[in-house]
Amino acid sequence: MRRFNYLLRLARKSAWNRRGTLVLIVFSIALSTALLLGIEKLRTQIRENFVQAVSGTDLIVGARGGDIQLMLYAIFHLGGAANNMGWDSACEIAQRDEVAWSIPISLGDSHRGYPVVATTSDFFDHYRFRSGQRIKAAEGRRPEALFDVAVGAEAAKKLGYSLGRSITLSHGNSSSHMAEHGDMPFTVTGILAPTGTPVDSSLYIGLEGMEAIHINWRGGAPLPGMRVTPEHAARFNLEPKSITAMLLGLKKRSQVFALQRDINAWKSEALTGVMPGVAMDQIWNMVNTGEQALLFVSALVTITGLAGLAAAILAGLGERRRELAVLRSTGARPLDIMILMLCEGFLLVITGIVSGLVALFLLIAALAPVLADNYGIFLYLSLPSAGEWRLMGCICLAGLAAGLIPAFRAYRMSLSDGLTVSL
Repeated sequence: MRRFNYLLRLARKSAWNRRGTLVLIVFSIALSTALLLGIEKLRTQIRENFVQAVSGTDLIVGARGGDIQLMLYAIFHLGGAANNMGWDSACEIAQRDEVAWSIPISLGDSHRGYPVVATTSDFFDHYRFRSGQRIKAAEGRRPEALFDVAVGAEAAKKLGYSLGRSITLSHGNSSSHMAEHGDMPFTVTGILAPTGTPVDSSLYIGLEGMEAIHINWRGGAPLPGMRVTPEHAARFNLEPKSITAMLLGLKKRSQVFALQRDINAWKSEALTGVMPGVAMDQIWNMVNTGEQALLFVSALVTITGLAGLAAAILAGLGERRRELAVLRSTGARPLDIMILMLCEGFLLVITGIVSGLVALFLLIAALAPVLADNYGIFLYLSLPSAGEWRLMGCICLAGLAAGLIPAFRAYRMSLSDGLTVSL
């Protein structure tokens, strides 16, 4: 052990004497490590944010159809729903003993390409994302009056909206002026705080507001000659006849399977109950190939950096023949020389890994606010996960493997070879 410690100190001093060259190798390993761990951290945290887009929701209920289709439309506002579910069924499900809270959601309209979500105040009270965080207003307040609208952070930023702005919604996803509900404008009363979820790119109104703008519409078009003012709209019965979906939170999560079975066998209409966690995993597995490709590319970059380590040490062996010969002449064994070279390579790899980890932490601390504000990607500083520790262990093993090549070459150098002067 004492001999090994001596060789380790000798390796450290030898590396320090050649620090000018070795700094480039450490920089290469640090860059490779930061890239590999950065992609792993980005992958895991984006997946966590994705899966927790509906944190705390136990079931999503909608008309009979595919689980993924319902999840993509109700939560991520992608695609479309085959049918709506009846309002009577939604009220009946919401009143069941197992249900702690329910959030009705009605989709279909848009504003300049951004989806409009009609819901109730329960959405702001009970909707949770990313470890139980709730929807908050960065400016203003949630929708309360009939023609109030709250705008997601990304939509407000891209459209340049502020409080008090008057806007009109469009029927469906059409951008045509003919599809606008121009006779019933809404007032922006709230700008929502960034969440990193589809909430950021959506507009939120009340269910009554959604019904009001469709009073004089039938079959996707306005009724000829019928005009309803905003003042008159409030006098109509604005209770919805159907909604797109509803989110449910249960008093006991152990009841989720029983309630799901009851909903899937609903007698009055064909309904589907989807567990968000299961559907989220299915959706994420669909993009798993791209995720693995990123890791593969970063692994190749890391291998390239380690190959540079082996090449640099091999190239330096010719210049260090005298040094190694002197060590051999003072009693060092061939195995000691091999251990010395391995220790140097190991120290370089460890220094590179630590430097890469520190650089990654500094980069996350600097870029996290920018990514959150501009791209809705939320990264946070945390201790390395089990996957990241495994990757660093693999880098260490790969570094030792790369160091074996010059170490074995040095092991084979004889004393006479080291002391021979080439003419």
